Amino acid sequence: MEVWVLIGLVMGLALLEWRWLRLNARLWRIVQKWRPDTPLAFSSTSRLTRAIAAYQEAHFSIQSELQALQSLVQVAPIGFLLVDEDNQLLTCNSKACELLNMQPYLPGRPRLLLELVRSYELDALIDQTRHAQEPCQSEWVFHPVDSDYAKLSQKQPRPLRGHGSPMPDGCVGVFLESREQVVMLTQQRDRWISDVAHELKTPLTSIRLVAETLQSRLEPPTRDWVDRLLNETIRLSGLVQDLLDLNQLEMHPSNRLTLKPVDLPRLVQSAWLSLEPLAREKQIQLDYVGCDRLLILADEARLHRVLLNLLDNSIKYSPAQQHIRVQVSVFQANQTGATKGTDQQVHLEVIDAGLGFPEAALPQVFDRFYRVDLSRTRQAALKATPKDGRASAISGITSPTFEPQTANAQTATKNWKQDFFQANSGTGLGLAIVRQIVEAHQGSVKASNHPETGGAWLEVFLPLNTGVKQLE
Repeated sequence: MEVWVLIGLVMGLALLEWRWLRLNARLWRIVQKWRPDTPLAFSSTSRLTRAIAAYQEAHFSIQSELQALQSLVQVAPIGFLLVDEDNQLLTCNSKACELLNMQPYLPGRPRLLLELVRSYELDALIDQTRHAQEPCQSEWVFHPVDSDYAKLSQKQPRPLRGHGSPMPDGCVGVFLESREQVVMLTQQRDRWISDVAHELKTPLTSIRLVAETLQSRLEPPTRDWVDRLLNETIRLSGLVQDLLDLNQLEMHPSNRLTLKPVDLPRLVQSAWLSLEPLAREKQIQLDYVGCDRLLILADEARLHRVLLNLLDNSIKYSPAQQHIRVQVSVFQANQTGATKGTDQQVHLEVIDAGLGFPEAALPQVFDRFYRVDLSRTRQAALKATPKDGRASAISGITSPTFEPQTANAQTATKNWKQDFFQANSGTGLGLAIVRQIVEAHQGSVKASNHPETGGAWLEVFLPLNTGVKQLE
C-alpha cells in the first residue's frame, strides 16, 4: 500500500513539474514576443510584468491611432460605412448619413442596413464586393424613402458612386461620393452645346444655299474655291446635326426610338453598300460571318447609323487591299454579363487590320470629340513610307516617286502628309453616337484591339427579343 502511495506521489510531482515547465515556456514566449530585449537576469515574474507594461503601452498607442482615424473618417468629405457579414451596420460617418438620408448613427448598436437604408444598388454593391473579394465600383441614383409625404416631396433623388472594399471576417467597407455636381456640369455642357448647335443651323443653311448658287455661275479655277467652301459647310452641318442627335438621345433615350423587327444581316449588307464607294478606293472587302437571317427589335434608322459609323471607322483606318470582318452571333447573357435584362444577347463584332487603338486611348474612344493622338498616326504613316517616296499599303494613299533632296520632293512629302491626316481625321463624334444609340437599345459597346489582326475590335451587345418572330 505504501508503495502505491509513493508511486502516486511521484507521478503527481512529475505532473506538477511538467505543468510548471510548460507554463514557464509559455511565459517565456509571451515575454519574448513583447519584450525580446529583456535581460535573462530578471526573474520570470519581473519579465512578465515588463511584458504586460509593454503590451499596455502598445495597446494604448493602437487605441490612440484608432481614435484619430475614426475622427478623421467622421469629418471626411466622402461618406463611409462598414457592415459585417450579416449586413449589420457597424459604423457610419456623418457624410454617409447625409448622402443616404439616415438619422445620426449610434455606434455600439449594430442594426441591419436594410432597416436604415432602402437601396437595392447599395446592397448589390456590398454583396458583389463580398463575393468577389476585390474592390468594386457602382453608380446609381438614390431615391430617399420617408413615411412623411411632406418631407418626401422635399427630398430629391441623388446620384451616387460607391466604392466597395472587402474587409476581414466578411465585413465590407463602402466609400460614397455624391455625383450631383458632375451631373449638373454635364447637363450644363449638353445644354450649351445644344443651344450653340441650334444657333448654327440657320447660318450654315444660308451659307450652303449661297455656295450652291455660286457654284453653277463660276468657272474654274474660281469655282474650286466654292467647291471647297461647300464641302466644308456640308461637313460642319453634319457635325451640328450629330451634336443635336446626341443631345436628343441623352435626354430621352428610349422615347426617341421607333422599335420594329429588323433583320440584322440585311442591315449590315445595306450599310456596307452605302460605304462601298469608299471601300472601293482602297480595295477593301467585307467578310461577313454569321447567320443569314436574325430578327431583333430595334430602331432600324438608328441601328443603320451605328453600322455606318463602325464600318466607316474601319474603312478609314484599314490598310489598302485588306478585309474588314463583321461577325454576328447569339449567346446567353450570363456567359459574359455584357448586358442585363434578357436571357439572350446579340453579339456584333467589327474587326479591321489597321493600326488599332493605343492602349491608353481605349477608355476614352467613346467620349465626345475624342480622337486618337495624331503623333501616333504620324509615326505610323512615316514608317509606312519607303525611301523611294511611295506610300505603303498601311496608309492606303500613294504618291509619285521623288528624290528627297529636291524641293519638289519636299513639297510632295508635305502634300502626302496633309492628304493622309485629312483622310484619317474626323469629328470625334462617330463612336460617341454609336455608344448612345446602343445604350438607348439597352445594350453596350466595347472597344479593344484584336489579338489576331492587331486592328480595332469593336463589339456591340444588343438584347435579343424572343417575341420578334410573332411580330413578323
